Amino acid sequence: MDLFDHQAEASAGTQRPLADRMRPHGLADLFGQDAVTGPGSLIRHGIETDRIFSMILWGPPGCGKTTLARIIAHETRSHFMHFSAVLSGVKQIREVIEEAKKQRRFQRKRTILFVDEIHRFNKAQQDAFLHHVESGLITLIGATTENPSFEVISALLSRCRVITLDLLDEDALGRVLDRAIEDRTAGLGDLELCLADDARNHLIQIASGDARTALNSLEMVATLTLAELPPEIGTRRTVTLNHVARALQKKALLYDKGGDEHFNLISAFHKSLRGSDPDAALYWLARMLEAGEDPLYVARRMVRFASEDVGNADPFALRMALGAMESFRFLGHPEGDLALAQAAIYLATAPKSNSVYAAWKTVKQVVREKGALPVPLHIRNAPTGLMKDLGYGKGYRYAHDFKGGYVAQDYLPDVISGHRFYSPTDRGYEKMIAGRLKHRRTLKEKTRDKDEC
Repeated sequence: MDLFDHQAEASAGTQRPLADRMRPHGLADLFGQDAVTGPGSLIRHGIETDRIFSMILWGPPGCGKTTLARIIAHETRSHFMHFSAVLSGVKQIREVIEEAKKQRRFQRKRTILFVDEIHRFNKAQQDAFLHHVESGLITLIGATTENPSFEVISALLSRCRVITLDLLDEDALGRVLDRAIEDRTAGLGDLELCLADDARNHLIQIASGDARTALNSLEMVATLTLAELPPEIGTRRTVTLNHVARALQKKALLYDKGGDEHFNLISAFHKSLRGSDPDAALYWLARMLEAGEDPLYVARRMVRFASEDVGNADPFALRMALGAMESFRFLGHPEGDLALAQAAIYLATAPKSNSVYAAWKTVKQVVREKGALPVPLHIRNAPTGLMKDLGYGKGYRYAHDFKGGYVAQDYLPDVISGHRFYSPTDRGYEKMIAGRLKHRRTLKEKTRDKDEC
């Protein structure tokens, strides 16, 4: 069955999962991707003019990649075909190409081919598409959760535009849930349910930006609510936080991602890391994850912490935090939680320094106050004879020509020459950095004194 065959979908009725029934059929109902599909966007223009271009839709699960492809199918006059990279091989690719040729020859229609999980194709399979995309026989729409720079061959990637879709924000997820509750045709509108505010907020939180997860959870919760609450004529049945917690078999901890408790917990986590207390850091991490906080939000905070509070006292901390974030993206819940815990323990027990943070804060202030100071002539680029005649690059001393790979010379503008932004501590690796800088600064002072004499 073709993915885009809505007559077949209609015949399946309400037996299909709520998340599938509630797929938007037009751009107006696609929430949370305004930057990609809003007025003036390339995709909207392509749909309105029926001039769809080859593209790779890149984004996390549940953000609307397949839905967007369906919308393009509905609103253009092209022949649409669906292709799963998981289930198909080169033989099926050849069949698709033959069908596209028939559509062009007999129906005078262009073929738009939607390839789900295109990153699952190997190089040979992707190569099989290349010529036909280039010739215009097919317009390719690929969907992937993986970085296309790594997973799609460069020749094919260069012929497609990469469209990045984001996780849905809380407002968009709330609108998705509200639409499902009210829709009497495809949604739950005929059940006369309403969501209590705390139940709605919790469903949004545990979805972590994934519309499919939000709707699947809502469907489970609705089933439990209907079983427990008898219908009352003229009265809507209220889905409570307790219904959500029991239906999803997960305790709904006190948490409001947009309110004080959100900021209180992330503050407690950050301060526990800064205070070098791994036990407290693990506790607050677990509190947030169990309450439905976005794990990637926590990971981003740890990446920031690695630079702000550990810095060069342990340069490996930044790699550890980034590795935890990528591990969670790869594994998801619950396996990926352990990578976040590992990073939290590492950051809490690492030597601490905010010297990088302080240096960056200071240098930004100087840039604002001093404006665009001219680059000293001796370190300017001199690619032409005219520039050399003007003194560009004159007097520059190449560090590798000197003992130890260091030569004393100024690199800052004259107005702020000698200004020190970075002051390393005596903790961890920064103690070694401090020793190097002290030695080099001493050499520079001696050179400056000699030049003045």
